[in-house]
Amino acid sequence: MKHSPNDPILLSASLHVDEARKAISDLVKELIEESKHIGGQSAIELVSLDQAINRILAEDLLSPIDVPAADNSAMDGYAFNGDYLGKSKDIISLKVIGTAYAGKPYEGKIGAGECLKIMTGALMPNGCDTVIPQELISALSDSSIEFKENLLKPGENRRLRGEDLQKNKSAIQAGRLLRPSDLGLAASLGIATLKVQRKLKVAILSSGDELRTLGQELDAGNIYDSNRYSLTGLLNRLDLEIIDCGIVRDDPASLKEAFCNAAKVADVLISSGGVSVGEADFTKQIMQELGDVGFWKIAMRPGRPMAFGTLKPVIGQSSPRKTLFFGLPGNPVAVMVTFYQFVRAALLQLNGATQTEPPLTQALSDSVIRKKPGRTEFQRAILGRGKDGKPTVKLTGSQGAGILRSMSEANCFVILHHDQGNIAPGEWVDVALFDGLL
Repeated sequence: MKHSPNDPILLSASLHVDEARKAISDLVKELIEESKHIGGQSAIELVSLDQAINRILAEDLLSPIDVPAADNSAMDGYAFNGDYLGKSKDIISLKVIGTAYAGKPYEGKIGAGECLKIMTGALMPNGCDTVIPQELISALSDSSIEFKENLLKPGENRRLRGEDLQKNKSAIQAGRLLRPSDLGLAASLGIATLKVQRKLKVAILSSGDELRTLGQELDAGNIYDSNRYSLTGLLNRLDLEIIDCGIVRDDPASLKEAFCNAAKVADVLISSGGVSVGEADFTKQIMQELGDVGFWKIAMRPGRPMAFGTLKPVIGQSSPRKTLFFGLPGNPVAVMVTFYQFVRAALLQLNGATQTEPPLTQALSDSVIRKKPGRTEFQRAILGRGKDGKPTVKLTGSQGAGILRSMSEANCFVILHHDQGNIAPGEWVDVALFDGLL
């Protein structure tokens, strides 16, 4: 069952992390369906391979050729006719009549009782369908080889034409977040350009009278705004177009103007700060005027308060589409945790990606981790390896939501799930690596 952000079910008790994820995913699906009925700028761009990293493939990439293009040897060895096998001979002896190299096909004929020295990737000569690896040869000279018949079967160690990819079949499926290996695969097929989804335009802003930008003097009670720099780094990992809306004062008029200006140009708006219940937190008030946004309490630590929904089209907007909105907490660590848990997947989904959730691995906790059941926690940690070679994790000290050092020193999250309690030393825990994400 789908819920809107303002659904009483979502606005009542604290949501589980999985419930919040599902609600966000459902709303993004609705936005995607709505956008299919809206005209305007094409969502697809043609880019060269060197510009395609971290872009989302818009259409299936079809192979223009068979891979491999012809039968070839899977290893260094000797090619021969597999009919010699299975005739109850203990030892097979063959005459070596030449060599086949990769890129230099052997042009001669292979006769009865003959074989050919062959290199990995070399085309299989006519009349040969089997390769005996060099290390399995029992007797070897410049002119002959011997090996035991029972060491292999006919057809072994041969790569068949089209075994990896067949002509006009999908080599990479649409929705793929393109990685270096994908670009290498496209290049190996002779493909120089790829059709990708256009970059989402993401506006970011920080709200708070206490915030100062870099280079300004700090008065009593002031702090430097770090959240926009963290968010910029997170968004750059996804290769999105970033619109920096700066710092916005804690008053309704300034917030409303900033939100409207962002909605005119951005597909997504991400704000940090102003989503708690303090007297100066006006985001909820503004959003009730501008869009359909729910303010949630999520059963997680850090990052309990978060806003999510859509901004309605405003005057001057280039198209009548809605703008996706995330109101993240103000604490620096909470910003990165909520981005990692909710925003990243939503951005990928909205941009057409089919794989949006990062993979998890497991490691052994090196110490006690205190945890209350009833919420999901994201502890910052360092993934390493114990003396026995098994993966281990060690927390980066104090885990407060405002301690940015705990993120800077970490290379992973330890994810402690909703119903988990205290973790004992040596207990397995779920781990999500930062690499490629943060």
